Amino acid sequence: MDTVSLSVLADDQLEAARGARAGRSARTVYGGHEHELRQTLIAVAEGKRLDDHESPGEATLLVLRGRVRVAGSADDADAVECEQGDFLILPLERHNVDALEDSVLLLTVVTGTRPAIPG
Repeated sequence: MDTVSLSVLADDQLEAARGARAGRSARTVYGGHEHELRQTLIAVAEGKRLDDHESPGEATLLVLRGRVRVAGSADDADAVECEQGDFLILPLERHNVDALEDSVLLLTVVTGTRPAIPG
């Protein structure tokens, strides 16, 4: 069995995020584009954000450290604040994430589950 210390990885990614111009850093800890399941550790420095983006499939967000605000891009009325230990099921719609303090998130995505957009 392979093990990964999320605590050590969180420290490393948070340090990288603090030093990055965009204020964020990420590392895939399991899976990848060729897998149906992908888990990515994301660190976001306080005051920085993940701009509006589409979810690539069914996804959840686990806050390992810090506090974030997740909102849909069209309406902030559905915004939710999450803190350490909170688990959020992300909607299959555009959303953004604001770091209210230095934060580390574990994003889990089941790829290929996003409905096709009629075109």
